[in-house]
Amino acid sequence: MSEPTTGTADTVDTVDTADAATEAFVAHRNLLFTVAYEMLGSAADAEDVLQETWLRWAGVDLATVRDRRAYLVQITTRQALMRLRTLGRRKESYIGPWLPEPLLTTPDVAEDVELADHVSMAMLLVLETLTPTERAVFVLREVFDFGYDEIAQAVDKSPATVRQIAHRARAHVAARRPRETVSAADTRQAFAAFQEAVQTGDLRNLLDVLAPDVVLLSDGGGVVRAVPRPIVGADRVARLLSAGWDKVGAGISAEPVQVNGHPALLLRRDGEITGVAALRVEDGLVTGLYFVHNPEKLSRVERETALRR
Repeated sequence: MSEPTTGTADTVDTVDTADAATEAFVAHRNLLFTVAYEMLGSAADAEDVLQETWLRWAGVDLATVRDRRAYLVQITTRQALMRLRTLGRRKESYIGPWLPEPLLTTPDVAEDVELADHVSMAMLLVLETLTPTERAVFVLREVFDFGYDEIAQAVDKSPATVRQIAHRARAHVAARRPRETVSAADTRQAFAAFQEAVQTGDLRNLLDVLAPDVVLLSDGGGVVRAVPRPIVGADRVARLLSAGWDKVGAGISAEPVQVNGHPALLLRRDGEITGVAALRVEDGLVTGLYFVHNPEKLSRVERETALRR
């Protein structure tokens, strides 16, 4: 007579639970990354948040979880909030202008106009002006359409308080974001005109595509040379760009790509990536130029990143 196999059922249940936890995490991973990236503006920090999320998720009793997607987002939000507060202290000592880490995005991000608007470099800079809790509430409500009760659990506030925070954050962002959503066609047209103007060094054509109050920001992080302060005004920006692009052809190239759901230029010197130039377009004119040269922020422009809502 064979001996009884004690513990086999428990072992199977444990394996099944682990498989279910892994399956749920993988299914929602792109969403969780997008939440963390929206909150942090840093792909590297978003990946760290996802690792922490997984460690905590792996220890959850799935039998107690009613909505796995919401629960995972709740964990991610809490981890991102903790890291966001740490990042705030880091940014205080950052050398020169700080810009979000650019992402080479898949074509479907640009097709989702609302998502592309929310992950644009311009919007991420607006989100930087919110408090950590305001940013979390705004992102979960406006980008991912979570209910106030779900957000309340994620940020450890009452639903009534979350409503107030959402109203305040929405008003704050509305006063600083682009005045209207620009169509993909208009953005492409302005981008094409800008690209042609800078690559030909035509100062007059460049002035035609720049808004009078255009702002140029350049992020080198103190690691590589960059413009140390914001440059404001079409004339000043045009002259700076015209002088810089005189070097194009001498081992420097500018490749059109999709960054954060919008047209951008991937800059290379002798084939090696040296930076990204992203644009903000309003009323057919370029109102913002964002040059990221910090090599620590360029790892996610070598391969496409999938973002999800």
